Amino acid sequence: MSSPVRLGPRSLAALLLVSAVGVVAIGWPLFAPPSSRIASHAQDAPWLFAGLLVLLVAVLAATISESGLGPKAVAMLGVLAATGAALRPVGAGTAGIEPMFFLMVLSGRVLGPGFGFTLGSLTLFTSALLTGGVGPWLPFQMLAMGWFTMGAGLLPGPERLRGRAELAPLAVYGFLAAFAYGMVVDLAGWPLLSGNASNIAFDPDAGPAANLARFLAYSLATAMGWNLGRALCTVVLTLALGPALLRALRRATRRAAFETAVTFDGPGA
Repeated sequence: MSSPVRLGPRSLAALLLVSAVGVVAIGWPLFAPPSSRIASHAQDAPWLFAGLLVLLVAVLAATISESGLGPKAVAMLGVLAATGAALRPVGAGTAGIEPMFFLMVLSGRVLGPGFGFTLGSLTLFTSALLTGGVGPWLPFQMLAMGWFTMGAGLLPGPERLRGRAELAPLAVYGFLAAFAYGMVVDLAGWPLLSGNASNIAFDPDAGPAANLARFLAYSLATAMGWNLGRALCTVVLTLALGPALLRALRRATRRAAFETAVTFDGPGA
């Protein structure tokens, strides 16, 4: 039976570091005091992007070194990232039809939180290169997708639950996390709106509570349709294709020696 790759101390430390950086970079409008002078994301994004790539390499290296994974496991990570990137343009996000998300849920479940975070971030990066979606928003999308995939790896019962008992929490998680992903990405771009544009734009002179209310109104008015469509699409595909894909992923992880280190016999064996 295949089990997710567990987090070691170095993997956990790297994940906590990159998540802390992400929370500050994305959530500063809700924590910054009124009248604070903070540069826009458009200016910060290149530095965040460079730092994020370094931290992603650190997460991947720590996970590999602590779990004894071989090159086949890294190759599988690349295949899944390429598959997710290819799925992203399907539907082009119309009405939230984004099949990539269900693959991230199931992959995170099988691979675990460390590999899941790296897979989610790498998939967004690869898809941006394929679709020309590189811009100041990319590092924030990479962080959000990394958290999305990592969360699936943190769900309880990876070694005990199978069948419908496993699909139900995965579908519920996919529904809620799809909304959370949309809100995180919205929050990253929301401060760029002009304060004079409407009463739901970011106001640097308002306090955190007032800006939180403005942001919730902004998200409800501009993104609810896409978030709901994404959530429903993730649930439907998870329930419909989940059993077969979970079996395939777990079989592939066993063949990639995720659990047992490769050993070589001596010449006289």
